[in-house]
Amino acid sequence: SFVIGRWSLVTLKVYDVLGQEVATLVDEVKPPGEYHIEWNAGTMPAGVYFCQLKTASCLQTKKLLLLR
Repeated sequence: SFVIGRWSLVTLKVYDVLGQEVATLVDEVKPPGEYHIEWNAGTMPAGVYFCQLKTASCLQTKKLLLLR
């Protein structure tokens, strides 16, 4: 989930522990609002991943733990 306060190009990507991109969940211009994005990791192995959110005014990275 994330909230943006103004129109912005939003990029939401998932990376593995080696820094390789494994999924692009969002890559488009979005209006202000609250968003809930779901990652279907059905084919991914268990492990640690990083989710990076980029907008015009922010860059955030969160650690994800995928358990099987």
